[in-house]
Amino acid sequence: MGKKGKRDKKGKGAEKTLAKMEKKVSRRAKKEEEDLEALIAEFQNLDAKKTQVIESSCPPPSPRLNCSLCAHPERDELILFGGEYFNGQKTYLYNDLYIYHIRKNSWAKLDIPNPPPRRCAHQAAVVPTAGGQLWIFGGEFASPNGEQFYHYKDLWVLHLATKTWEQIKAPGGPSGRSGHRMVVCKRQLIIFGGFHESARDFIYYNDVYAFNLDSFTWSKLAPAGMGPAPRSGCQMTPTPEGNIIIYGGYSKQRIKKDVDKGTLHTDMFLLKAEGAGKEEDRWSWSRLSPSGVKPSPRSGFAVATAPNNRCLLFGGVHDEEEEESIEGDFFNDIYFYDIGKNRWFPAQLKGPKAERRKRRRGRQAEAEAAGGEELQLPPPQGPLEIVKEVVAEDGTVMTIKQLIPGAAEDKDRSGSEEEDEEEEGGALGQAVEPCPRSSAMVAVKHGVLYVYGGMFEVGDRQVTLSDLHSIDLHRMEQWKVLLEMDPKTQEWLEESESDEEEDDDVEGAEGGEEEEESSEEESEDEEGEQQHPAVQPGEAQPHYVARTEQYWLRLARGHMGPEAKDKKVLKVAHAMAKTFHEDAIQMS
Repeated sequence: MGKKGKRDKKGKGAEKTLAKMEKKVSRRAKKEEEDLEALIAEFQNLDAKKTQVIESSCPPPSPRLNCSLCAHPERDELILFGGEYFNGQKTYLYNDLYIYHIRKNSWAKLDIPNPPPRRCAHQAAVVPTAGGQLWIFGGEFASPNGEQFYHYKDLWVLHLATKTWEQIKAPGGPSGRSGHRMVVCKRQLIIFGGFHESARDFIYYNDVYAFNLDSFTWSKLAPAGMGPAPRSGCQMTPTPEGNIIIYGGYSKQRIKKDVDKGTLHTDMFLLKAEGAGKEEDRWSWSRLSPSGVKPSPRSGFAVATAPNNRCLLFGGVHDEEEEESIEGDFFNDIYFYDIGKNRWFPAQLKGPKAERRKRRRGRQAEAEAAGGEELQLPPPQGPLEIVKEVVAEDGTVMTIKQLIPGAAEDKDRSGSEEEDEEEEGGALGQAVEPCPRSSAMVAVKHGVLYVYGGMFEVGDRQVTLSDLHSIDLHRMEQWKVLLEMDPKTQEWLEESESDEEEDDDVEGAEGGEEEEESSEEESEDEEGEQQHPAVQPGEAQPHYVARTEQYWLRLARGHMGPEAKDKKVLKVAHAMAKTFHEDAIQMS
């Protein structure tokens, strides 16, 4: 009884501390949110001019991250809403709605009157009710200079059949936040975690709310047991039994004034609904200890529900806060979590069946030609990584990694087969995975995973993506490139020493369509003068070497050991990068 009483007191104390912190953050954020409310209201007035539904074919959406991508519950369509874009000086927020037609591989823009205000880092979920509904909660709006934030606590529903937006006003919901997670579970929207940030303070949440889709009412859940620590950006997956799985996430703490420390969470929890009624007092937390190979620690990963009672995790980034000179590690891998077996395992590309049969026939022919002599096979090779350079409109050179599956993924693969594939341009030799990224958008439809957008970093520059890839999760043979990244959409402006003009702020937050048009005109006028040459064969670009150096630095450190001096490690990494670049040029 004594221990239980202490735990109860400790829990109540934590709740009081959290309530005080939330009140403090809310009070300090109130002023800046009032400033942004006027800007949001101005944008809503512009949106109010829309009086009819207009669906029109259009180019793919502009580069963005932290938007939402959902599969239509009845049609072969993906629905994209909102998001943000940062060009080095301004932050652009969106509330546009796009439809991706899967069979046609085409985009359409859907203009619907009275949409939700511009936002990013919100959550969206679809339900099949009445021809399909898209539910959206929360998110944030940032000032064009990225120094002020407004956190939404509104709930919206898009009726897909009638193409109408509706704001649901129900009391008792979560406080304003972004980075939270929301899933549909047994006719309820379940919301967990997130954060609220002002110019000087921040707070992370681990509370749980449920919105009943039948009664349109909010309830705050009070699960028994010890739950996850406050966090944002975690994995949240419903199970067929009506339970919820939470994995990972990110949070930060204030160590001292102006000094914050980030934490990457790697723990896993089960939020179990007990009893048929699933009342708010019949939920409980329990900790999970999955087997298998867990994903490496990361933030900014994307999650989706996969076939065969699995969920998946894609990409993300791991920042090294202790070594400021080293960039974060970005990922493009897939990890599956088997809900029934409570086991993690990394995805492995198998390659097309036709190519595997072709390789087997080739091996048999070689064995017969050798008169039964045993062939000397080379040692297994890992996946081959080739880095492709792309020149943006402003001349900045960006590098995109291409991974070609290696022999480690096919135990029977021989060196001669690799040569055949290179000569014949086989499907495996052309296989390209999405470049590593964080904050990508993912959706699964008919067992196919779609990955759109996100971002990665090149030095101090943030590259926001707009490419689209897909892979069949049943076959796991190869990625398909549905839309490549257009380097002309990339714009990066150095930080301005002077403050931006007020009228520019309005344009920036609105979405930057006017600015994009003017930049296109300028580029046309200066064509021929500002064009930067592409990478020439045999030329090792210094920018390339510097970028790849960050990737190879850890590999060099692993070979030389932790006691090696930094200068020697850097020299070895530089040589590895240059050699790798020359090999890639020869292969191309």
